[in-house]
Amino acid sequence: MIRSLTFLILLTSFLCYGQQNDLHPFWGKVRYGGGLGLGFGNNSFNLQIAPNAIYDVNPYFSTGLGLQFNYTQFGDRNFLGYGGSLINLFNPIPGIQVSAELEQWRINFEESLDGGNFEDNYWLTSLFFGVGYRTGNVTVGIRYDVLYDEERSLNVDPLIPFIRVFF
Repeated sequence: MIRSLTFLILLTSFLCYGQQNDLHPFWGKVRYGGGLGLGFGNNSFNLQIAPNAIYDVNPYFSTGLGLQFNYTQFGDRNFLGYGGSLINLFNPIPGIQVSAELEQWRINFEESLDGGNFEDNYWLTSLFFGVGYRTGNVTVGIRYDVLYDEERSLNVDPLIPFIRVFF
């Protein structure tokens, strides 16, 4: 409990300091936001929350860090994943955004079987390349996981639509 409270205080202090752009030019180029994913399928469900902070290197390129949370259910199989990510965004022309995202996941897997449950915990690395349409603070697009593993991935398919927002 004390660790959680300490982390929350430090995170709040960091974010509040980051909003004071006049203290250091660095903070004037930092934006906060991230992505949200929600998927439904034939006997499947997926929810992903991915807050990020990015630094605008110049008008064309941004780089940053993020946190990841994902819950996925395929029939009797449940995945709970959490971890971190590195994100790079490139805006070659107005309206188009290209992205590369490296994600490191800790996966807790459980499958309900007749006579008991099977559980597995493992690390998973995902590398996404994406393209989207950007208007203002919002980008809508699609990304592809080049390291997709059908047996261990959190996603049903390596091709995933996304909505990304930064302020």
